[in-house]
Amino acid sequence: MGADPVADAFAAARTDERLVLLEGFHPLKHALRFGAGIVAAATEDAAGLDRLAQRLAPDLRARLAELTVERPLAGLVARAPHTGVAAVARRPPFAPDPLLAATAGPPVVLLEDPRQLGNVGAVVRVAAAAGAAGVVTTGRCDPWDAAALRGSAGLHFALPVGRTERLGDRPLVVVDPGGDELATPPEGALLAFGTERDGVSAELLERAVARIRIPMRAGVSSLNLATAVAIVLYSGRSAFSQRSIVQTGLMPTDS
Repeated sequence: MGADPVADAFAAARTDERLVLLEGFHPLKHALRFGAGIVAAATEDAAGLDRLAQRLAPDLRARLAELTVERPLAGLVARAPHTGVAAVARRPPFAPDPLLAATAGPPVVLLEDPRQLGNVGAVVRVAAAAGAAGVVTTGRCDPWDAAALRGSAGLHFALPVGRTERLGDRPLVVVDPGGDELATPPEGALLAFGTERDGVSAELLERAVARIRIPMRAGVSSLNLATAVAIVLYSGRSAFSQRSIVQTGLMPTDS
């Protein structure tokens, strides 16, 4: 570290895949609640941050005051969030093999080659709320990009999230317009959702043990990715989501 360790940490997060940027109050709040290691945190208004914490996260008020330094965010992040706080956290390790080897319990969400990082983040947020076992992606996009973390409000730290090309042993269920009308996914499923434009690849369709579709009004061709994931995860108020919500307390706390 140099003479300015806070600036050094934010600069390192732009290139070091072991670090991630948390832009805004809610990403930092959820990161802390789910045990993230915070490397540096800064706020433009310490008193304002304390008021926000008192209103939205009183359990973290002392911790936030301890972690953050008051300073301008210009130069630390590309655009200061409206809550005036940003942080750098350590990215947790991701082990896809144990996650994808399980064939019981809550499902894992698979996003095949997603293109919009905001969608990835929104899916992670839905999956955390619904008690999914994890979110995995294929393709080029890093699901831990700062834009995805903004979309998830920091709930990446609530469940395993990572990129892999291995699908493991879970029963593969593909969400596809040519599938059967929506039913409760089987225990331990790997729920696959295709790209925003092209849908699921032929390779995944061939490997699927089942295909399900979301019924929609005639003339409506698609849903937003996160909306589709939410519908499937919550369909039938299935037993896996109810057990997981009770056990982990993963409920949405704010919008």
